[in-house]
Parts: sequence; structure tokens; C-alpha cells
Amino acid sequence: MPATPLFLAGIGDSGPDHWQTLWQAAMPAAQKLEHSEWDKPDRIVWVQELNEALVRIDGPVVVVAHSLGCLLVAHWAAASRRTVAGALLVAVPDPGGPTFPAEATNFRPVPLERLPFPSIVVAGDDDPYGTFDYMRACAGAWGSRFQAAGPLGHINASSGLGDWVQGRAWLHELGV
Repeated sequence: MPATPLFLAGIGDSGPDHWQTLWQAAMPAAQKLEHSEWDKPDRIVWVQELNEALVRIDGPVVVVAHSLGCLLVAHWAAASRRTVAGALLVAVPDPGGPTFPAEATNFRPVPLERLPFPSIVVAGDDDPYGTFDYMRACAGAWGSRFQAAGPLGHINASSGLGDWVQGRAWLHELGV
């Protein structure tokens, strides 16, 4: 059975030109985690919502996380006995960094235990929300493969990636 992609957007959700939105539209089996609160995320609530979403999906799941969604995966994995088939973690933000949104609560400290599933961390060279070195350190702690994406900023709609072919190739490696 092929894995179901489950999209986890960051604070404020992904807009219509974001690669996550474009991928989701092109994948009939894809699902997206819809949070009760996008603009003032609370880790405790987001972890519970992720648990509930995973219970509703039959078969293997690969999470496709962007930004704050990556931290959600780390916190969920540290607190849950459930597992997923894999995770693509794009643009991991640093909750201790100067640009981390003050509206996001309870995301510090970031769990740095090895993830119990295959994962790939993708980092831009010039991400304003997390340094390249921070993302590489998270990848190492999580046991994730690390992929440098080049000067793509926060790897979002502003990066002008459209369908982001390279990102889809990495997702395909995880079984989607």
C-alpha cells in the first residue's frame, strides 16, 4: 500500500502558491492537517491535532512538514508511541532565534532524540528563521539525512519554487 502524504504547514498555513499547496492539489490521496488555530499555534494543541489526524488515516503515512510543522513532528515523535513511514522536514525554524514568531508557544526546547522513522531535513543556505548550521544539527540529532537546498530563503512561496521538482524527488525517496 503506498504511503499517504500528510501535509503539515507552519504558522499561518501555506498559501496558494506554496509548494505544499501545489503538491497537495496534484496528489489525490494527500491529506492536510487543519489546525484549530493557525496564527497562535500552541504545541500541545498541535500535537493532539496531529495524533487525531493520524488515527483517521488507514495505512502508512509520510508527513510533509514545513517550518513550524517540522518542530511539531519532533515534539510529536518524542511524545507518541505511534510512528509514521517517513518525514520530509523542510526549513526547520530555530525557536531560540531572533525571528521565531512570539505567537508560537511551547515549542522550546526542541526534542533532539533520534526519530523512529526515516526522515530528510532540507535547509536553505539563507533561511531567516533558522541557520543552516542549526538545521544540520537538528538533522544529526534526529538521525535525518541532511539536504542543502541552496539560497532559497525559507523555502516557501516567496522562494518562487512552484512545484519544486527537487523537493518532490526527496519525497519520492520516502515512499510517496
